[in-house]
Amino acid sequence: MSNSPARHSNWALVIDFGPLLTFFVAYKLAGSGIPGMLVATFAFMVAILLAIGAGLAILKRVTPMVWLSAILVLGFGGITLYLRDPRYIQMKPTAIYLLLAGLLFAGLLRGKPLLRWLFGPVFPGLSDEGWLKLSRNWMLFFVALAIANEVMRAYLDFDTWLTLKVWGVSILSLLFAFANMPMLLRHGLDPESKSDSIKETPVE
Repeated sequence: MSNSPARHSNWALVIDFGPLLTFFVAYKLAGSGIPGMLVATFAFMVAILLAIGAGLAILKRVTPMVWLSAILVLGFGGITLYLRDPRYIQMKPTAIYLLLAGLLFAGLLRGKPLLRWLFGPVFPGLSDEGWLKLSRNWMLFFVALAIANEVMRAYLDFDTWLTLKVWGVSILSLLFAFANMPMLLRHGLDPESKSDSIKETPVE
């Protein structure tokens, strides 16, 4: 029972979304402005470390996606706390989107679906062609998210940016994952696994 796929997926969802939700809640509780941003950034950094610890303790693994995100959260978060400047924590999503897009592009050039390595075995039965097409689609999506984040960062205040980052990007990513399902099913995805596949889509 403790190792059931449903429980595994629920914990994976908490580990993936928990730090970002912690960032949002901490900012709202601490109040707006620089003090609230600093508290939220520190909470974000602690939460990503706890997420890695939970992943290792409960799931016995942490995906490369989570490791990459943790490195960038700690790096940009540390700069944000030191300089007391929210721009750096806002740059973190752009950096990770472009890094992921670059990794996927490099894999496509070599004919290797690096998405399978980044996010783990969340699409059982999917063929190599399906993985390559999914890698292409997410690469383009990550580039679009990076551009969108820079536009939001430039033109929106921190409160609005954070709300759109937490809720807007998360919902958009899940919708994008759903849009890929017909293609995945055509390329061998086990239909019994599709709900878990959607739950473990990358949102960061």
